[in-house]
Amino acid sequence: MWEQSRAGSNPAPGTSPMETSLKSLIQAFHQGQVRALAKLITVVENGNRARETVLKEIFPKTGHAHRIGITGPPGAGKSTIVDHLALALTERGHRVAILAVDPTSPFTGGALLGDRHRMVRASQQGVFIRSLATRGSLGGLSEATPFVADLLDAFGFDVILIETVGVGQSELDIITASDTVVVVLVPESGDSIQAMKAGLMEIADIFVINKYDREGSQRFRNELESILGRMPQKNDWVIPILPMVAIRGEGIPDLAEQIKRHWQYLHDSGKFTEKRRQRILDEIERTAKDRLWRRIERQIGSFIEQQGLDQILQGKADPYTFVEELIRKVEEERDQR
Repeated sequence: MWEQSRAGSNPAPGTSPMETSLKSLIQAFHQGQVRALAKLITVVENGNRARETVLKEIFPKTGHAHRIGITGPPGAGKSTIVDHLALALTERGHRVAILAVDPTSPFTGGALLGDRHRMVRASQQGVFIRSLATRGSLGGLSEATPFVADLLDAFGFDVILIETVGVGQSELDIITASDTVVVVLVPESGDSIQAMKAGLMEIADIFVINKYDREGSQRFRNELESILGRMPQKNDWVIPILPMVAIRGEGIPDLAEQIKRHWQYLHDSGKFTEKRRQRILDEIERTAKDRLWRRIERQIGSFIEQQGLDQILQGKADPYTFVEELIRKVEEERDQR
């Protein structure tokens, strides 16, 4: 076990206790202390400027991990696959972490932890597992997922498995958060596969048909192959379709091998750099929006009280002029600093 932090508790002059605590955590993180990693994940999940402070410090160490998204409809067996896959990759010498995105508890606002409890083998073997709550996000992931993945990357994990909440046609955040997207389907998906064409069907780098011991599996595979054959090819990667019975571990070695092949393809083709560039652009956009919204949020309550909504309701003003005036006030506040 990593030794606990010996960082001092006396703050430097002009430094708040909170800043000192954060610096100590970051120092412990760089020393490889798992407890510090867990605490910084919580900081990053909670957002605000502390998140930016952490991400600034760890960013130079990011950009090395293979981020693998595991997605598909509810009940497809994603958690079981992640559980077995994490062990298979660990046995191949990889340092693996799992991000399991769970529904949000209506009582605590935290993750319900359903997926994490199903990953028995991985947890028993010491694989790092963290559950993240969606917290209202509709894209199959938590808003903080890419940032937490950066933390895991900087900590030294070379493979990060990201399991989404059961997703549908429009919930496709996983494509920007990961390098390789594994879409898990089951034979029962046959009736709805046409509806998924414009969604999950187009983001897969690897297809897995889980529960392949069920009736209709071969027919479903033929249908999937037919649909893929009619879809335009975006690159020269040929999407494999892998049969699997995850509960028995059947098909897991083949999946691990195809993931390795796709990782090599990304580097040979230069697409890994493209994906990382797009991920950085997304992070810039999210952070800029977050900062601007925090500025507006500080002003909007008092501004509404001063201006009043009654004038808008009475037709004496309109919401768009109201927004223009609000932004002007926020800019004036910035200029006065």
